[in-house]
Formats: sequence, C-alpha cells, structure tokens
Amino acid sequence: MTNSEAQSIRVAIVGGSGKVAKEMITQLHARGDKAVAIFRNADRSDELTELGAVPVVLDIETAGVEELTAALAGADAVVFSAGAGGGDPARTRAVDFDGAVKTLEATAAAGISRFVIVSAIGAGEKPSGDLGDMQPYYEAKHDADVAVTESGLDYTIVRPGGLTDGPATGRVTLGDKVERGNVPRADVAAVVIAALDEPRSIGHAWELVEGPHSITEAFNAAL
Repeated sequence: MTNSEAQSIRVAIVGGSGKVAKEMITQLHARGDKAVAIFRNADRSDELTELGAVPVVLDIETAGVEELTAALAGADAVVFSAGAGGGDPARTRAVDFDGAVKTLEATAAAGISRFVIVSAIGAGEKPSGDLGDMQPYYEAKHDADVAVTESGLDYTIVRPGGLTDGPATGRVTLGDKVERGNVPRADVAAVVIAALDEPRSIGHAWELVEGPHSITEAFNAAL
C-alpha cells in the first residue's frame, strides 16, 4: 500500500483523539492522505477537523460491530491506537482488549485487509510475576496482540516503549525485541505510517524505542 502522489490512502484510526493518533493525522494530512478519526468525546471534533481528519464520534466500549464496520467503510487500512490509559482494570480490558477484538471483526466485515495496532513494549510475552497496577494493562495488550496474529488480516504490531511528547527525531531502534527505552509519539506515528507503506512489514511484530537509525534503516534491518 505504498503512497504515491497519484493516489492517496484513507486510514481509519480507532482512538483517533489520542496523542499518537493526532501525530498520525498530522503526518498523513501533510502528505496528502485521508485520516478518519474514530473517538468517543464529541468535544474533540473541531480539534481533529483542524488537524485534517474526518471526525467520527463512536465509543468502542458501547458500539456494536455493525456500527464500527460502518465507520470503517471505505478505508484502505485500519490503525488501532485506542487505550484506556490504565487505572481502571475493567475499562482497560474493555478498551485495550475487547475494543481491539471488536475492531478486528469490524475490519474484516468492512472488507479491509490491512491492520496495524499500537501495542506496548513487552506485550509479546504473557505477563508473569506481579506487575502491580500495570498487570491488567499488559494482560490486555498481550491478549489483543494474540488476537491480531490470529485474525487472518494483513497485520503489523508496533510495540513502543515509554511515550514522550518530544519532537520527532526520525531516529529509532526497531526489532522483535529491543532494550527498553523511550520514544517520541511523533516517531511512533511515523513508524506506523511507514509500516502502512511497506508491504514487507505485514506479519511482523516489532518493539520500538528511540535510537540511532533512520526509520528506513531500522525497517531494512528488521525485515
């Protein structure tokens, strides 16, 4: 699904009012692509429109698969970037796992094959030991990633480290397993978009932190 000047792509982003999602919207808009932001808080509509997105107010906790399928219709790819933010274990499960599964079902029902999920570093392994308040979060992320791999969709899983609000650097470390670290949200967005552009990223799950390599170099090394 390589972007070109001749043909833009339409990307539906579930969790479209989140910080990573807003970075994606900005970057997609800058290169002439269409972003559909799916989010629950109607008060964010004007902000997302100004960034260049088509706003769709829909709460994935309460919406049915049919409603979500309709919201995704016409997209070339779906990015799941929703998260409850931790704190409430029940809501974390409802958004980070149940919401992801619902989105997978809706993606398939809408006839869309390309799917990228923004997960979390370490989520590739089943949580073990006592992670305290973070246990429900990592369990939900891990289980969602398993569901993605079993979905039959053309998936890529991006597992960023600690998220920061610094400017994009364009320099990252990407791999099946990397040393824990931080990464700017803007660089996470750039990696997700690069994955959409790179068909060879299909079927891969990568951890992501800041690093010395350009995104292109990091992809070539990881592939």
